[in-house]
Amino acid sequence: MCGIIGINSYKPVSSAIINSLKKLEYRGYDSAGIATLSSGLINEIKSEGRVDNLEKNSLVKKMEGTIGIGHVRWATHGIPSSLNAHPHSSQNVSVVHNGIIENSTILKKFLIGKGHKFKSQTDTEVIVHLITEHLKKENIINSIKKTLKLLHGSFALGIIFKDQPDLIIGARRGSPLAVGYGPNENYLGSDSYALKSMTNKITYLNDGEFCVIKKDLVEFFDEKGTKINKKVLELSSENQKYDKGDYKHFMAKEIDEQPMSIKNGIKEYLDTANNDINIFNFPWKIENISSVILIGCGTAYHSCLMAKYWFEELTSLDVSVDIASEFRYRKNRFKKDSLYIFVSQSGETADTYAALDLCNKNGMKTCGVVNVIESSIARDSKFVLPIHCGTEIGVASTKAFLGQMLILYILSLKLGLIRGDINKKKFSQKLKDLKVLPELVSKTLLIDNKIQTTSSTFIEAKGSMFLGRGFSYPIALEGALKLKELSYVHAEGYPAGEMKHGPLALIEEGMPVVVLAPRDNYYKKTISNMQEVIARGAKVLLITNKSKDEIVSENIWETIEVETTNEDLLPFLLTIPLQKLAYYSALKKGYDIDKPRNLAKSVTVE
Repeated sequence: MCGIIGINSYKPVSSAIINSLKKLEYRGYDSAGIATLSSGLINEIKSEGRVDNLEKNSLVKKMEGTIGIGHVRWATHGIPSSLNAHPHSSQNVSVVHNGIIENSTILKKFLIGKGHKFKSQTDTEVIVHLITEHLKKENIINSIKKTLKLLHGSFALGIIFKDQPDLIIGARRGSPLAVGYGPNENYLGSDSYALKSMTNKITYLNDGEFCVIKKDLVEFFDEKGTKINKKVLELSSENQKYDKGDYKHFMAKEIDEQPMSIKNGIKEYLDTANNDINIFNFPWKIENISSVILIGCGTAYHSCLMAKYWFEELTSLDVSVDIASEFRYRKNRFKKDSLYIFVSQSGETADTYAALDLCNKNGMKTCGVVNVIESSIARDSKFVLPIHCGTEIGVASTKAFLGQMLILYILSLKLGLIRGDINKKKFSQKLKDLKVLPELVSKTLLIDNKIQTTSSTFIEAKGSMFLGRGFSYPIALEGALKLKELSYVHAEGYPAGEMKHGPLALIEEGMPVVVLAPRDNYYKKTISNMQEVIARGAKVLLITNKSKDEIVSENIWETIEVETTNEDLLPFLLTIPLQKLAYYSALKKGYDIDKPRNLAKSVTVE
């Protein structure tokens, strides 16, 4: 989960590389580095920590060279340090790498036997030495071909050579990589976000391809080394400039943007004039689909779990949910009448993409639900449903989670109507309620004071529990995940009815427990489960929706009430206080909210 940038220009590139690395920092931030060519030498500067640390090095500003590569790292091999930071260089070659070389230990032994000496603990350094070894007898292209053939695992590579002042090589297998085009200069990047500030003309490499980037020429090759032609895509100019504005953190801004992002999603998919849902160009006949399989990782997996309830409620389709990292290692029995839906904010999640690739190879119906329409999952899915929530920078997903749920809910509504599983009257009422959702989210956001007060208890505890039933259960999982991600406090999401089957043993005096109990079909049962927890000494934060009926329970520590809507849509509102709880808990602990430790935004390694 690292970020790569390469620039081949007619002017010095160090400052442009640093600026691009700042945009890529959501991909990795335990170390950063840059290498340029000047006066026939590779100049390399690296530092532990953030890009700011690299930029503060006075030597960076003095770096010359009109060609260079840069990198932000999320550690896979070797501790975060300047020695393990990229680029990794020999006297002749410098390399930046995203991915994992699975046979690096074997290759390293082979290279040591050839007299090569290693400086770092990384898998990446074997690439440098392999290329260096092959260059003794081969030209650059053949050296690259031979090196790539020896590598097992995934990689996106940016490579420069001491003796080639107008050449960057890019190569891809598994991890995303893009080429950008500019006037008298060309670029290499791990995604379009870093390149958008310099160009809107981009080509994506497919698996096994590599490219040669010169100032005024780009050439592409397949894995056999045969030259190929590639399309140049023109990206939209949306979200080229996305900053925090007056907010302290991107996450705070993105939480507050949720009413607008939901409104945008509704606007994209609802046909108000005809009181219908627009899902254009659906490529399959609905009668040829009898089951839906939802696949995702982390927060996206939770949106899939949520969608399972909606599909079961609104359609007669068989529905299952899979964790992407488990999916392709099971013995899947693919069926032609199944629709496989892949959910990912970035559209580059490695495990989710691998599951998609497997389904495509087996001729399955595949649909991507993504935020980045230029991403690998979007490009390779046979049908795409963008979530239209705009750029999300905070590592802990907020508005993208609500966006994923929104599109999955809209899809389940549409399929339910087409199949005749819900009638037109019920469908129309659901759409009517949906149109009001942005306003209800806006009102629910006005709960700061009570959340700020209660967050102190969570950061002082050694652990916490999040409980829910039915529609609230996936939201309990997401709430626990957010608290773990941001405040580094152990939190467990659990079905409220399952507490007595084990987790109740964890409850002790003063332990904070969040109970999600909206006034739905599960309400009374959940309140009974809550009472079991209170009886063991837990401090219960009850999150429910506003109602004229009193809460039938005693000894509740705190209660937060969200707005009221139909049961289908309550999960959107219940999510808001959990996002804010995680945010304020991390804020009080002084942690880096947008870049929590050990995590990255776009998970591009298995």
